[in-house]
Amino acid sequence: MEASITSADAHGRPSLRFLVSHPAHFIAFGFGVGLSPVAPGTLGTLLALPMYAWLAPRLDNQAFLLLLAGMFFVGAWACEISGRRLGVHDHGGMVWDEVTAFLAVLFFTPATPLWQVSAFLLFRLFDIVKPMPIRYFDRNIRNGLGVMIDDMLAAFYTLLCLAGWKFAFG
Repeated sequence: MEASITSADAHGRPSLRFLVSHPAHFIAFGFGVGLSPVAPGTLGTLLALPMYAWLAPRLDNQAFLLLLAGMFFVGAWACEISGRRLGVHDHGGMVWDEVTAFLAVLFFTPATPLWQVSAFLLFRLFDIVKPMPIRYFDRNIRNGLGVMIDDMLAAFYTLLCLAGWKFAFG
């Protein structure tokens, strides 16, 4: 039997019971990272760092890009199911979109602390502020695909800024 939103803590946040009640919830909530009461999106973004460090040396470029595509579509499915179950299309605890999008950013970013910290800060800025057209997709595509798309657009903006920085300053 699937858990309902009543499987929540005293503050109405989904509980561990909710997380393990369906594989989609476990994925959408970033293996549990999204249950954090403090900054789950930031923690989801940070989850991408050790994942990237483990995956990058093990996968060639083509395999990594295929993995990202798979993560995107699995994330759309997981976020659709979890959002529907929670009654909130883009619940703050669903962090798979941040994980996937920031993994994409890391794939195209030089693997040095300065570049990765800059990428992290830019990505979080765009994910939080949601400049157009990110805000449009966030407000108008109210399903799992929309949840994933707005973060991929934040990743695109991040990469665009990093490319400009690299062009301007070498």
